[in-house]
Parts: sequence; C-alpha cells; structure tokens
Amino acid sequence: MWTAAGGAQAASLALLLGALHAWPACGQEYDYYGWQTEPLHGRSYSKPPQCLDIPADLALCHTVGYKRMRLPNLLEHESLAEVKQQASSWLPLLAKRCHSDTQVFLCSLFAPVCLDRPIYPCRSLCEAVRAGCAPLMEAYGFPWPEMLHCHKFPLDNDLCITVQYGHLPATAPPVTKICAQCEIEHSAEGLMEQMCSSDFVVKMRIKEIKLENGDRKLIGAQKKKKLLKPGPLKRKDSKRLVLHMKNGAGCPCPQLDSLTGSFLVMGRKVDGQLLLMAVYRWDRKNKEMKFAVKFMFSYPCSLYYPIFYGAAESH
Repeated sequence: MWTAAGGAQAASLALLLGALHAWPACGQEYDYYGWQTEPLHGRSYSKPPQCLDIPADLALCHTVGYKRMRLPNLLEHESLAEVKQQASSWLPLLAKRCHSDTQVFLCSLFAPVCLDRPIYPCRSLCEAVRAGCAPLMEAYGFPWPEMLHCHKFPLDNDLCITVQYGHLPATAPPVTKICAQCEIEHSAEGLMEQMCSSDFVVKMRIKEIKLENGDRKLIGAQKKKKLLKPGPLKRKDSKRLVLHMKNGAGCPCPQLDSLTGSFLVMGRKVDGQLLLMAVYRWDRKNKEMKFAVKFMFSYPCSLYYPIFYGAAESH
C-alpha cells in the first residue's frame, strides 16, 4: 500500500486522483503498475525511480496541483531536460482549453505524482480529453499521437486517475466559440510562437471564401503576396494559394467578415493540402505585429516547439 507524507500532499493527491476504484488487497500484486514490469511503451529503464520537485520551468505541469514528480516518467523520459523539451510541445494545446482535464491527463504522464508505484490515467480520462482535443488537433493537421492511444491505459475498475473537472462544467475553463484559427494573439511573443508552429507565413489578400464539406477554403488573390516564411511553399505555389480551414464553416471568424485589405496567414502543409492555422488582419500600425514579423527568425522556436504535438513519439 502506498503512503503519502504530510497533509498538504494528501490534499493535492485527493484533488488529482479523485475516486480510485479498486484498491489492491493485502499481498495482491498489480503487475500493470509494478516497476519491474514492462514499461508503457516497451523501453527498459536504465536507472531506478526517484522523486523530484516539479521545476518552475516545466510550464505544462508546474501548476497541476502537486509538488513532486516521479522520474523516469510514464513516457519513459529519464531526465528533466528531456521532460521539459517534450512537454513544451503540448503547451499550445493546453492554452486552447479544449478539455478541462487536459493538464491533469498530460501531467499524469509527463510528471506523474510521486508515490510508491506509478499511477496511470484511466482509459476514460484519456478518452474524455481525446474527445475534446482531437478535433482541434486534427483541424491543424495533427492526429492524436500513438503514444496517447487510450487502449494503453487501464479501465476505471483499476487503480488510476479518473476524470476530474470534466464532471463539473460550472467550474471548467470556458471554451471559445470563435474558430480556433481565428483566435487573436495580441502580443508579439504570442504571434512568434504561432509562427514557430507553422510551416509557412504569408502576407496576402483573400479573393474569396468557399464552403466545402464543413470546411472553409480561402482563395488568395493573384497578386500582392509576400512569403515571409516560405517553408514548403515556392514562389510558383503562391500564384493560386488555397488555404483549407478545417471545420471552419460552423464557427465565426471576425477577421474574415470583410475581405478588404491584407491578411497575415500561417499554416501547415499536410497530405498535399495547405491547412490554415491562424489568420490576422494586417495592420501596419500594430507594433506587436511589426515586431513579430521583423524578429520571427531570431525567436528560439526550437527551444519552445521542438516537434509540436506528439514530440515524445520519437523513441
């Protein structure tokens, strides 16, 4: 049986673990959670587990509700440096507030609470977060990653972390009704972070918008395009630039209410399609936008977004 030291730790554990469904009887072994059994993704650990304070620069999990984490974690990261690098790729998803338990779920894997045995998220928690966040990820061309396939996690009748805030809609973070691609980042840092996670950035005019199978297609005007970050785009590709705004037909995008003037668009190339990730009205008087465009190539993208979503799959 595991133990927790101190009332503060016990309180944070109660918040995190919620209802634990099946405590192991005395002498009964749960091989799924045993340290010597096969890890979640099949890699053997080279050193025994240790408990560490969750560092302040592990932004994904520093505010999760408990102070100490187990290392190696449940994604087989054996150093804090590796945890920080891989976890940073998930900060954009956390910021989108696609599900109120996103942080609990991700941190149960990246920074698992420090107990005598590892405690995995329940399959139902994975499925709830996936249901809320996978459509958003897919709109940006990111599939739900293999490392988070929900069948890998235990059923709720085992000892695991259940849905927390998802049962309390009154206290859940608000989810915007504006299309995800149209959410405005006013700060230069926010703009540059969006640029980091995009394959290409273009200043352009939009000729027309068409609706197609629940998506919007933004068709660029023939002239007055400037490839600020070409990425996979060639100059010949910009002659007829068509951007696909996934699931964009059923949500408002204030920036596109009028097509007059120029736009700053960012996107990714996925399966031959150019997917829109963000769109802003170009404003030459906006100092934040001008600063972001000027210094976009000097921003340390590799530090914050090493491999955007699903970075930890590369073991």
